[in-house]
Amino acid sequence: METIAWKADMLKSLGQSLVLTDAESVEKLSKDYYWYSPVLDTRLKEKKGDAIVVPKTEQDVADALALAYRMRVPVTARGAGTGNYGQAIPLEGGIVLDLSGLDRIVEIGDGYARAQSGVRLGTLDKTAREQGQELRIYPSTYVKATVGGFVSGGSGGIGSVAWGNLWDGNVLEAVVYTLEETPRRLVVKGDELFDYIHNYGTTGIMTEVKIPLAPRTEWAQGVFQFDDFEASVRFGEALAREASVPKRLVSPMEWPLPSFFKPLAKALEPAKAAVLTEIAEHALETASKLAESFGGRLGHLIPAGQYRKTIGVSDFTWNHTTLWAIKADPAWTYLQSGFAPDRYLEQIRAIKAAYGDEVLFHFEWVLSGGTLVPTALPVVYFSTEERLYEIIAFFKSIGVAIFDPHTWMLEDGGRGSIGRMRSRKLVNDPLSLLNPGKL
Repeated sequence: METIAWKADMLKSLGQSLVLTDAESVEKLSKDYYWYSPVLDTRLKEKKGDAIVVPKTEQDVADALALAYRMRVPVTARGAGTGNYGQAIPLEGGIVLDLSGLDRIVEIGDGYARAQSGVRLGTLDKTAREQGQELRIYPSTYVKATVGGFVSGGSGGIGSVAWGNLWDGNVLEAVVYTLEETPRRLVVKGDELFDYIHNYGTTGIMTEVKIPLAPRTEWAQGVFQFDDFEASVRFGEALAREASVPKRLVSPMEWPLPSFFKPLAKALEPAKAAVLTEIAEHALETASKLAESFGGRLGHLIPAGQYRKTIGVSDFTWNHTTLWAIKADPAWTYLQSGFAPDRYLEQIRAIKAAYGDEVLFHFEWVLSGGTLVPTALPVVYFSTEERLYEIIAFFKSIGVAIFDPHTWMLEDGGRGSIGRMRSRKLVNDPLSLLNPGKL
């Protein structure tokens, strides 16, 4: 159907309060943080939807999807737009379904929270902490990111060193709508959740999520300093494995990455490696002694009483490290990689010998399927796409797994069971209108 015609039909059916068609709103709400990648920046900057639908209820979602089916119009789901791979950018125009208006915390129970997809993770965690609980895992975009956006477009983050990734029992249930003539409301549990976690909204529209909570812990944020980066990484592994120290962040950084963290830089030793941590305050002494055994020392401390009252160390880890690097020099970009637990130091040495400071390392220790693994979002200085993929090929040649952040295709950059997602999409989205081109 011609764009002008379906827009008029949509306005009439859904009402002007739910539909945005002005150029500024359409441009803004058609984009995410795709520009972290210079490859995606070139290819996606002109892409946008034709109209934005901002549902306030699940019924609004169902009505919008039924209308899209009838009009044969693509639908791309959006949370807060904090994703980095163009997950929320429509490749074929159509409707951007902005779910941020579904922002009600439905229930906080003993060990779980049930929330609509548009609830911000920071709000959910604050509410849970007031009741003696807290989120298990969350991304570094915690303040802005939504729970539905994280489940549909993320993977892990702060807390993953203790609780694993989204696939490791960190999603308990989801409400999903199909895109059919009469959209179905599915309540998804157990193994079926793998068809919807990190799916970019290609297999269904998630409107509500139930996630597990952990007991509230009083977190101290410490930065441990080391003269040598390898010593910092070895300490990171030892701390991640130390069962007597509850933790949810262990992130070794090589210099000059810490120099990019302007709000934190004055508190850090120049030209030294840093390990950014969140650990239970009662375990600080144990962690400090462990650092000393690797030649390190506690250089900066934010006590538990200041938690969330000032900028935190997690604001410089995971992909926020990339953001601070880009602020220092827009030529920096990043990779997503998984190193071999039994020879990661050997792999680091090989990459540094080949590329020097063209590749700067920071690691995040993560439990994956119950196994502690060194994952990295190395910062890479971008010159050309050919050079970038030469570096990627070298990583792979020495056994480092790459989840490519410079593609919008789930098969190349994503996680989870892609074959199952394809099968699920055929059932839930028979006209292939949900975020087309991503799967």
